[in-house]
Amino acid sequence: MTATLGVAAIPAQAAPAAAARTATVCPTGWGSIAKTYSAGTMESVRNARTGQHACYDRLVIDVPGATAAQLGYTVQYVTRLYQDGSGRYIPVAGGAILEVRVSAPAYDPETGTPTYPARAGQPLPGVNITGYRTFRDTRYAGSFEGDTQLGLGVRARLPFRVLPLDGRLVIDVAHSWTATR
Repeated sequence: MTATLGVAAIPAQAAPAAAARTATVCPTGWGSIAKTYSAGTMESVRNARTGQHACYDRLVIDVPGATAAQLGYTVQYVTRLYQDGSGRYIPVAGGAILEVRVSAPAYDPETGTPTYPARAGQPLPGVNITGYRTFRDTRYAGSFEGDTQLGLGVRARLPFRVLPLDGRLVIDVAHSWTATR
């Protein structure tokens, strides 16, 4: 007994045209040199969080009550991260390390009570950077004499910008040096 396999003839149709891919135009010109703004606030750091965007990864440090003009900072690439005050070396994974200093304490200046639940040398609490294109590690270095210090491990030395806004300091690190992704 033989089985017959029938094949239906279906006319070939053109496949739908592939949607034209448009390149995302990314900002350029941020550079990788240190960025500093001299100011200070006694408002306290309360949180740190991250986000992913088409052209960059973002770190946000929340300082509720501080105006943009009060948020002093220094953000720069360093070869190693050392904790203010003690000089303790804090390892940060990645091809490059951005040291982020915010001129705001991570404690209540009147009582000394911590306002940000981080521990020196440990990853930033509540921050998960798994799957990020640029970020590789986050570390809390400490808060000393009114300044809070963080380490941000990135894939390579890439351009970054710093945006002081009311209630928060934003650090964007580009995915690449090119204008498109």
